[in-house]
Amino acid sequence: MNSPSGTSSPSGEPLPPAPGYGRSSVADVLTSSAAVLGVPGFENTLNLPAAKRVCVVMVDGLGWSLLKQRGGHAPFLRGFLPSARVLTAAFPTTTAASLASLGTGRPPGEHGMVGYDVLDPEQDKVVNLLGNWDAGVDPARWQPCPTVLERAAEHIPVASVSLPRFEDSAMTRAALRGGEFIGATGVHARVAAAVQALAGSPKMLMYLYWNELDKAGHKHGAQSQQWGFQLEELDSALKLLAARLPADTLLLLTADHGMVDVAPEHRYDFSADPALIAGVRHTAGEPRMVHLYLEPGTDEQGRDKLMAAWRSAYGNKAWITTRQEAIAAGYFGAVVTESVLPRIGDVLVLAREPIALYDLRRMRPASMEVVGQHGSLTRAEREVPLLQLAAPAAKRNPGASAGGRKK
Repeated sequence: MNSPSGTSSPSGEPLPPAPGYGRSSVADVLTSSAAVLGVPGFENTLNLPAAKRVCVVMVDGLGWSLLKQRGGHAPFLRGFLPSARVLTAAFPTTTAASLASLGTGRPPGEHGMVGYDVLDPEQDKVVNLLGNWDAGVDPARWQPCPTVLERAAEHIPVASVSLPRFEDSAMTRAALRGGEFIGATGVHARVAAAVQALAGSPKMLMYLYWNELDKAGHKHGAQSQQWGFQLEELDSALKLLAARLPADTLLLLTADHGMVDVAPEHRYDFSADPALIAGVRHTAGEPRMVHLYLEPGTDEQGRDKLMAAWRSAYGNKAWITTRQEAIAAGYFGAVVTESVLPRIGDVLVLAREPIALYDLRRMRPASMEVVGQHGSLTRAEREVPLLQLAAPAAKRNPGASAGGRKK
């Protein structure tokens, strides 16, 4: 496929806002939960209510706008929308980055998970950071920051409830290590396992992962019947979980990113245009947030020529920016460590319209069949909910709406 015709973006067009790290982002959920439970070294940034147990449900792919649009499939969750808060995902808006920010309480510039796949400078190759880690990458070395779960486990019981195959996955070892892992395959099996573990401990921090919605969105689209069915399943299971929890438990729901459906005719192989890969040594990232790594020795003039080509092809459909501009904008947080810096592309392409960009020299053609996409900083991708599904009634905090936007 060829690039769409387009004109350059208007001069000086503003980039989208940076995530609210340290104020109202996914990075603040587990840290605030740990603070509620009295774990030293954490601040209750989100002003969560007091509780003896906290269960954080991470629903992969449940963007704020999607929850509002398709709330008819979720009558239980819909009842919490008036009091919901809107948080921001990490950047890029992809599972590896946001789960690492949730797990560590830090922005990607510190934890180093800056994309679905990124350049490993030491090997001079692109490596995957989610389900297909490279044998030459040690998860604990790539992401050396201590996790919230392992820090909390020094003081209180900690548990993760997720699919059994994730127990020793590289992603778990990198970003969600710490505490007891409880494997449960089915939807209701996870609910039962969570209830049993919470009831068996007078104090606990729990992480509960839900991936079915994201899988349905990638395959069928977030507007599909299949996605709606998975939302119904989630709604039913969380209603049951809320009803069975010990009375002094705080139950929270959040997500790692939203999703945008991309029509087949708007999925492009940018590598078919020589001007868009001239001087590019590696490409990585997501189809909606592409990292372009330039050949060593490329000067500013060469970089600007490449950016001009991208703006000519996609300037009316994407934001084209440099690594330095993205860092200055705060996309990766206030600090980008020396080891993380070269993992970020010299040039970044952030989709603004519902398009997806592929390099079919290194990606399988089947990857272009994905319908639901994410990675960029449109509101549909960056805004995620924070719902308080249960809390100790006698200890509700009237100021608990601080730390995020109410809707």
